[in-house]
Amino acid sequence: MGAGVQPADYGETWTYESIVGALPGIRLSAAQAIALQVGLFEAAVLLLAWGYDLWTAVVPGTVAVAVAAVGSLAMLRLGRGVREQDVPEPYRRLLFGSSIEVVLSVLAFVALVTHLFVFDPARAAEPLLAGLFGSEPPVPVVYLMLLVLWDLCYRIGTSWWAAVVSLWRSLRYTFDPETGRALARLDATNVAFAGVQALLVPFLVDQPVLLAAVGGHVVAVTVVSAAAILATRFR
Repeated sequence: MGAGVQPADYGETWTYESIVGALPGIRLSAAQAIALQVGLFEAAVLLLAWGYDLWTAVVPGTVAVAVAAVGSLAMLRLGRGVREQDVPEPYRRLLFGSSIEVVLSVLAFVALVTHLFVFDPARAAEPLLAGLFGSEPPVPVVYLMLLVLWDLCYRIGTSWWAAVVSLWRSLRYTFDPETGRALARLDATNVAFAGVQALLVPFLVDQPVLLAAVGGHVVAVTVVSAAAILATRFR
C-alpha cells in the first residue's frame, strides 16, 4: 500500500484518510499530507498574529498545531498498521467502518466550545479566550482557533476509540506471536500520541476543567492501551 494515504478500500480507513485520499487529481504521501497540514495552519497562525498583534497566542497556537500533526501521523500509522495485519474482520470493521471516532470527536468539540464560550466566562475572573485574544476576539482568529481545536478533538477522539477497540480485540481474540507484537507496537504508538498531548498542559494550568479532561484522557488511553498490550501478550 506504500506510504501514501489512499488505501484501496475506503471502508477500512479513518475519515481523515478518506478525505485526503479522495481529493481529485491529488495523491499525497503521509509526509506530504502532514507537511501541508502543518504549513497551512502555522502560516495562518503567524499571519493572524501579525495582522491583529496577538503574538502571545502564537506559542499555544503552534503547540496545538504540532500536537494535531503528531495525531495525524499516529492515525496514519495505526490505520496502515492494522490493515497490514491479518486481523479479524469484525475488529477492522468496528475500528474503521463504524465512524464512532467522529461521534466522540463531535461530542468532545461541542463540550469544549460550551466550556470556552459559556462555562468559563461565567466563572473565571479572566476567561481563557480573553487572556489569549482580548475582550473582543477578532472573528478570523476565533474561526482559526475553532478549526484547530476541531482538528485536535478529532484526533483525540480517534485515539480514545482506537484504545477501546484494541482492548476489546485483545480480550476477544488470540494472535500468533508476530501479529501480537505488531499490534502491541500499534497500541504503543497510541500511548505515545497520548503522551504528546501533555504538551498542552502548561497552557491549561489555570483551567481545571480542561486540565482534568486532557490529563484524564492521557491516563485513560495509557491504561486501556497497556491493558490491551498485556491481554494480547498473555492470552
